[in-house]
Amino acid sequence: VQLQASGGGSVQAGGSLRLTCAASGRIGSYPVMGWFRQAPGKEREFVVAIRWSRSYTLYSDSMKGRVTMLRDDVKNTVYLEIRDLKVEDTAVYYCAAGSNVVRDGAKYALWGQGTQVTVSS
Repeated sequence: VQLQASGGGSVQAGGSLRLTCAASGRIGSYPVMGWFRQAPGKEREFVVAIRWSRSYTLYSDSMKGRVTMLRDDVKNTVYLEIRDLKVEDTAVYYCAAGSNVVRDGAKYALWGQGTQVTVSS
């Protein structure tokens, strides 16, 4: 199973961005998909996670209200929409796959390569 994240780029503060994570292989072994981010010099931070089979989504407190995670079960793809981007949202965003909808990145077994998001003022 592989995860391929894309959609990052440079955007001005206040703008929006949609990140994509495409899963290939036997993704059914991983019922949960999540997004994390890591800013320069900071620890990895949980953003949001979703379970494939049911409409259950867990959002981070810091980003709730500005992000939406969507899934396409047919394409085995999840999306992260971020609105009202702030300079402090600048980070590498990673998608991950796991078994439980949790905030702890250590519980996710599979990781994509990350996509850079840069927000300028």
